[in-house]
Amino acid sequence: MAIVGIIGGSGLDNPDILSNPRDEKVTTQYGEPSSALKHGVIDGVEVVLLARHGREHTIPPTQVNYRANIAAFKVAGCSHIIASTAVGSLREEIHRGDLVIIDQFIDFTKQRKMTFHESFAPHNPVHCPMADPYDSRLRELLIDECKRRGYPFHDHGVVVTIEGPRFSTRAESLMFRILGADIINMSIATETILANEMGIPYAAVAMSTDYDCWKSDEEPVSWEAILQVFSENAARVTALLKGVVSRI
Repeated sequence: MAIVGIIGGSGLDNPDILSNPRDEKVTTQYGEPSSALKHGVIDGVEVVLLARHGREHTIPPTQVNYRANIAAFKVAGCSHIIASTAVGSLREEIHRGDLVIIDQFIDFTKQRKMTFHESFAPHNPVHCPMADPYDSRLRELLIDECKRRGYPFHDHGVVVTIEGPRFSTRAESLMFRILGADIINMSIATETILANEMGIPYAAVAMSTDYDCWKSDEEPVSWEAILQVFSENAARVTALLKGVVSRI
């Protein structure tokens, strides 16, 4: 029986999306996760919600304890993880409010604990395959649900994850475009790596909120602009995730 973990931010901790919600405070061998786990049910499927940056959005991207977050889902018995994230668009055709079902990442972080394997058993090194890091079935469900609901979306996209919390320089933003990235954020690559190491199928839906700073005819990205677009479209992401959960 599926138990679906959902990682997100504002709006996804709203108990109204769950039947019989309850909080569980957990501690893992890697420390405490970003928030208490919120357990509940969506259309008969058990769901566990976690706020990536804390319920008050107080934890900067680099300080998120990603290992504890993924380990907490494992302890909770989650069979799948779906993440949502706000991203900047690095492509003209990915507009504000568009959803992107991510299929690849480029990792530009520098300071994070991004593996559970801090040492190897004698003669037993562990190197996790990462060629196709996002679960194909979960991606298909997200794509199909976007089509069914008529949402503007892109069925693939390469996300580059930077350290943050600062935004990119214009030179960096242009470089990421040259490297083949389609969207940019500060969290997804780290989560993806750890979910794969833990053996939990993982997929992510990104909402484009801005054009980073590569477009010279646009104002550079600001946190206020991100919040405005996100708040205008958060209900769609929530509805999408609820629709997918009911089909897992």
